[in-house]
Amino acid sequence: MRYPTRLLTEDEEVIDQFRPHWKVLLPSILWAMLFAALIGIAFAALEPPWGWISLGVGLLLWLSLSIRSLIAWYFTNYVLTTERIIVRQGMIARTGVEIPLENITNVLFSQTVLERILRYGDVTLESAGTQGRSKLDDIPDPEGFQSEVYAARELRTSHIKSGGNVGSIRDVVAQLEALADLRERGHLSDEEFEAKKEILLREAAGE
Repeated sequence: MRYPTRLLTEDEEVIDQFRPHWKVLLPSILWAMLFAALIGIAFAALEPPWGWISLGVGLLLWLSLSIRSLIAWYFTNYVLTTERIIVRQGMIARTGVEIPLENITNVLFSQTVLERILRYGDVTLESAGTQGRSKLDDIPDPEGFQSEVYAARELRTSHIKSGGNVGSIRDVVAQLEALADLRERGHLSDEEFEAKKEILLREAAGE
């Protein structure tokens, strides 16, 4: 489910959006396999009408445990825009959290060994104001998302300081991410990264 463009401000753009990692569906898949096996055994072992009753009860349990998890996964969206981070959950009764980029003070990610292999993890956002700490669970590529948030925050800060005179926001974010990647690979020192980032932000602001 894509984030509705009608909910964006006039100059706001979506940089990235995604659902939780598919790992969150594994319990539902395992429950489905278990119930399928148990239902088959019960249906074969019991005489009518008990076999049909066991089949109906098993299907109800499978629906409550499996389909509900699938719906929760499908209707959970993480959205990074040029102005904020948005978390939306729910199909009918919906909840949402929004964190302005300029309020974010730190972005932390954590991964276990298994999570690193499967390329997912948790991200914690520390922000000023009423939000405090917000945790995004089981997101794909948390390290990459961390870099995206830092790049978008730098650009948002520059955008505000320049009075909204920043040009192609998406392009600048992509260039900031590329610089961060070069630094991570050892092709740029911290000093070179900061110097190039400062030049890029000034050019984007038209200075």
